[in-house]
Amino acid sequence: MNTALANPRAASALDARLDAWRRRVERELDLWLPPATSIPERLHAAQRYSVLGPGKRIRPALVYATAETLALPLERVDAAACAVELIHAYSLVHDDLPAMDDDDLRRGRPTCHRAFDEATAILAGDSLQVLAFKLLAGHPGAPADAARRVRLIDTLADASGTSGMAGGQALDLDAEGRTLSLVEVERIHALKTAALIRASVVMAAACAEGLEAAQSDALAEFGQVVGLAFQVQDDILDVEGDEAILGKPVGSDEARAMPTYPAVAGLEAARNRVRELHAQAGRLLSAHGWGHSALADVADWLLVRRH
Repeated sequence: MNTALANPRAASALDARLDAWRRRVERELDLWLPPATSIPERLHAAQRYSVLGPGKRIRPALVYATAETLALPLERVDAAACAVELIHAYSLVHDDLPAMDDDDLRRGRPTCHRAFDEATAILAGDSLQVLAFKLLAGHPGAPADAARRVRLIDTLADASGTSGMAGGQALDLDAEGRTLSLVEVERIHALKTAALIRASVVMAAACAEGLEAAQSDALAEFGQVVGLAFQVQDDILDVEGDEAILGKPVGSDEARAMPTYPAVAGLEAARNRVRELHAQAGRLLSAHGWGHSALADVADWLLVRRH
C-alpha cells in the first residue's frame, strides 16, 4: 500500500490529521450528548463518560479519510462520523458487562458498569444506540436528500444488528471454550468488528455524489478487508501487546479460551494474514487511483499499529 508512513515527516502529518479528526468528532459529540446536569443526571453522566473518554476514534477517522479521499467536505459526513462512534461506544459498554466479557478496564479507565453500576451501563448503551440514529435523521452534517439519509440509517442498522456487530458478538460468546476452524473465526470477526468498519467507509461514500458503482463496491470491499485485518491484529496484540499502551488487560482472550486467530492458527499465521489483507486493501484502492490517499494512510496506520 502507501509506504509514505515510513517517512517520519509523513507519519507526523498523519498524526496531526488524526488528531484534527478526533477533535472534530469529539466536538460534535459533546454538542449532541445531553449535559450531565440534565435529568436523569446519572444516565447522562454515564453516556458522556463512555463516549468522551480517551479513544483513538478509529471509525470516525475512516469516515473522514474516505471523505477526504473523495474530495468531500468534512461537514457533509459529521453525522456519519458521530453515529458510527456512538454505536461503537454503546457496544463497548455492553460488551464489558459481566454477562458478556466481564471487563474492568476500558481505555485505561474503569468500565462504565464499574464507574457507575450495571443497570446504568445497560441504559447508557441503549440510549447511545438510539442517539446514533437520531443524529443520522436530524444532524445538519448529513446529506439534505432524505433518501440518502435513509441509506445511511439502513447501512448502520445492518452493520449493528444480527447481520453485523450484534450477531458477531452472539457467535463470539457461543464460541467460548470451543474449537473453531479459521473460517468460523473469520466469520465472527467479519460480523463483530469488520461490519462496523466497513459501514464507516460505506456511509461516507454514500454522502458523495457521482460515485460510480465500481468505486462504491471497491470501497465497501476495502472496508471489509481492513475491518477483518484490524481484528486479527487485535488478536495478535492480545497475545503480545503492552497493557500500559493498550489501556486494557492482555491475555484476556486466552484466559476465556476464546478461539482467536493466533489461538487457532498460531501467531506467525496471524501476522501473515494481516499482511495479506493489508496488500489486498492496497490493491483495491490503487485500482481506482486512491493508492496515495488519506484512506490509504489510515489503513497503513491501523494495520501496523501496536495499540
